[in-house]
Order: sequence, then C-alpha cells, then structure tokens
Amino acid sequence: MSLLSSKRVIGEGDQVVMFSTPENLSLITVTKGKIFSNKFGQFHHNDLLGVEYGTKVLSKKSSGWIYVLPLTAELWTACLTHRTQILYALDISTIVFNLEIKPGCVVVESGTGSGSLSTSIARAIAPTGHLFTFEFNDVRAQSARDDFRNNGISDIVTVTHRNVCEVGFLIDGSLNEKMADAVFLDLPSPWDCIAHSDRVLKIGGMLCSFSPCIEQVQKASLAMEQNGFVDICTVECLLKPVSIEKEELQNFTPTLDNRNKRNNEQTQQSDKNKGKGKEKVKEEEKEEESDEDNEENQQDKEGEEKEEVDNTEKLETNNRGKNQKRKREKDPNSKTVITTR
Repeated sequence: MSLLSSKRVIGEGDQVVMFSTPENLSLITVTKGKIFSNKFGQFHHNDLLGVEYGTKVLSKKSSGWIYVLPLTAELWTACLTHRTQILYALDISTIVFNLEIKPGCVVVESGTGSGSLSTSIARAIAPTGHLFTFEFNDVRAQSARDDFRNNGISDIVTVTHRNVCEVGFLIDGSLNEKMADAVFLDLPSPWDCIAHSDRVLKIGGMLCSFSPCIEQVQKASLAMEQNGFVDICTVECLLKPVSIEKEELQNFTPTLDNRNKRNNEQTQQSDKNKGKGKEKVKEEEKEEESDEDNEENQQDKEGEEKEEVDNTEKLETNNRGKNQKRKREKDPNSKTVITTR
C-alpha cells in the first residue's frame, strides 16, 4: 500500500503499522504465511488479509490484541529505522509551514538522513510536485531509496548521493537553475551551501537551514545576507506540555451590583477605621485628663501635709511659750531664750 493511498482494506504486500501502545509501534509488510509476534501475542498475516484499517485484532494464543493502522508520514516517523538523528512532528510542521510547501512545489533537501522529513515533504507536494533529496553517505542514500520505494513515493522523490557543499544541487535534465520553490539544509556547515541554494531557487523562493547550535545559525545568517537573501529570521522550536486541572472558582463577574457592594464595603471599612481613630483620640484625652487630676491631687496632698506640719510647729511653740510664762511667774529672775525655725 502506498503512503499516499486511500485504500481501506488490507491486501498482500501492504505496509501496515501494528499498534500495541503509543510507545510500541511496528511496521510490517503483509505476507501470506508469516506471523508477527510481540509480548501481546502472535498475529498471523493471513488473518489480516481483507481486514479494514483501524480494526482491533485479537491474538489466537493469548488474550492480547493490537490495532492495524495504515501507514502515514507521522507513523513512519514513529517506527522507522534510525540511521541518523531524525526530525519529529513539531520540527517538521514548523519547517513545512514556513517554507510554504504545497502540492505541486519543487523542493530541494540536503541531507536525507533517515527520511523522516523527506516523507512528510513528499506527502505535502503530492501528487504533482517533486522532491530532490541529497545524501553525503552512499549507504544511507541507498537505504532511503528502498524505503521510499516500499512506501510508494519513489515517483515523486529523487535521491542523489553527493557532497552538495562542493558540487551543488544542479542535475542535468532534472534540476536546473531557478527551478526550486524551497530549499532545506540540514548540514554541519550550511553556510558553505548558501550560494548553491541561491542558484536553484526561484525568485521569491524560501530557504531554511536547520541547526542545533546558535553559532551555526549566526554564520548561516551572515552567508544568506551576503548572497542577497532578505527577511531573514530565526525560529526556535520548543514543545511545552500543559497540565489542565479543574478548580472551582467564585463568580467574579464585575456587574453593577457587585461594584456597588464592594464600594459599600469599602465605605463601611473606612468609617470603621475613622471611628477607631476617634476612639483612640478620646482615650488619649482621657489619659491626659487623668494625669492632670493625679498631679493636682498630689499637689493638694503635699499642701495639706505642709499645712499640717506648720500647725504642729505652731502648737509646739505655743506650748513652750505657756510653760516658760508659768516658769517666770514662779521665778522672776530666770531668763528664757526662744528659738524658732
């Protein structure tokens, strides 16, 4: 079955994805007499013939089961053989979108690698477009040809073994100057290939360089500017999972009644604070009056004590005077010395 086919029923020779879990995907070619085995059981290829895609298939010798799914570009990325590091859905979608790839486009890619991006580009440009992909390693280039043929997209994909940084992209009779709508570079030194990209790009074509290091991005951007490219920008692809939780919240709709209620509450609080302030002032005044009263009482008490002392002294003086007078009356020659204090 071709990756671009809309076939609904499994036939012999079709590429089928055996789905056990999202982390456990296997790609098989349906062949009579063969058996597919995994930890969930054994599944005979003969039992898959004539079954619709998306069907849940049970194992004959256990309680396990799998789903049989048609091959898509996304599933191919999930279950392909890794010959190099590959691009996944987030990067692929960003690249295809920004290069403005659509059916009928001519796209140039270097390097091919494991063919993950190549397969998605082929789906995007089908049925009338064409992808020219270049790979520096001959073994990887041949493996990519086999994969594209098995996936049924070899008619719109041409794989070439070449060092494009030295030779460039031109192919006699196939890829000429100013022919490509978009160029994609996934190279260690993309700045060495900017001039070659300019030769095959149409006026107004799009160029994308994919690099993991910012130093590579800087050098490639300078090379683009020197070769006349405009609207140069850098895009960072990040995947950020978001956790969604349910939480009950109060109704905070700012209706007129709610606003009036808040204003009344604020006014009452303000009046309450003012009342507290007045009560505090009154308490301070009472404390001051109490201090003044205590001071006056103390002064009165001291005056009374002083007056009492004076009266006592006067009484003692009078008594001494009387005694001395009696003494003089008895002894007229006696002398008296009176001291006062």
